[in-house]
Amino acid sequence: MRIVEPVAAPEEALALQAWPDHSPARMTRDFLLWRHLRVIRARAMRHVHLLADRLRGNAGPRAARSVYGVRMQSNWADRTFAYCQYGTYGPYLADLLASIDRPFAFLDIGANQGLFSLIAARNPLCERIVALEPVPETHRLLAANLALAGLGERARALNVGLSDVAGTHTISINPVHSGQASLEAHMAERSDCESIAIELVTMAGLDAHLPAGLPLFVKIDVEGHEPVIIEELLASRHAASVIGIFYEHDNRWTDNATICRALYRAGFAKLKRYGRGKHFDVLAGPSPVPLERIPAFEQGIAEVERQRA
Repeated sequence: MRIVEPVAAPEEALALQAWPDHSPARMTRDFLLWRHLRVIRARAMRHVHLLADRLRGNAGPRAARSVYGVRMQSNWADRTFAYCQYGTYGPYLADLLASIDRPFAFLDIGANQGLFSLIAARNPLCERIVALEPVPETHRLLAANLALAGLGERARALNVGLSDVAGTHTISINPVHSGQASLEAHMAERSDCESIAIELVTMAGLDAHLPAGLPLFVKIDVEGHEPVIIEELLASRHAASVIGIFYEHDNRWTDNATICRALYRAGFAKLKRYGRGKHFDVLAGPSPVPLERIPAFEQGIAEVERQRA
């Protein structure tokens, strides 16, 4: 007979954040049809804007307003920017950020050019934004966009990535699709990618930037390094402050079951999936009740990776 022990409930269990209800039927329609049409529109309009830029000549930096309502420095040479402008990512994370009903801090891991940091800033209860982007050129655009929004000291753009080991590391990037940047091997093997050196920090290295006493909402989009980051986050002193984790998952390079075990061990059992097929996002929230300790879940991600090797 398996012996289980209770896992302590989060300190804020009686005041859990209520999230918008995105119905399964609505999401099915969106991911089967509308998302694909948004992608087609973004790709087509990207080329229209590139042509217009060439005809206009070098007129200096300009700002473009996204369908999400935020302004960003024009960067039509980048496919990710076009996706930001034409709403390819759907309304889900934007709705979650707008719904947070208490003062909070937003930790944007894999911020790219800052779309969701800018959206978070539109919620007046967002008191602090810490946006991490390790690729220097993308970080330059991130910082420019935060400045364009006039966020001042409210937002900090850090030119680093997050992992379980600090120091210099190689990252693979796609020069025409900045959202395709990864520390994992699946990107390094692609012929359309190149490698550059970037700096990594651990959660302890972010302590000086994350305010004490504020609930923390975390977005993680790092093209395959999500499991390592989630475990690093949940093992940190900030774990008890987390009201939600929104992370990207792809069955081709991450094991969602391993992530779910790490979340369960930390008291996060409220999971909602956004998307279909092998690629989707997940919202993880603290459980409102204490969770049983399950010995089979005690194995950490680092140990799993050692066994696979």
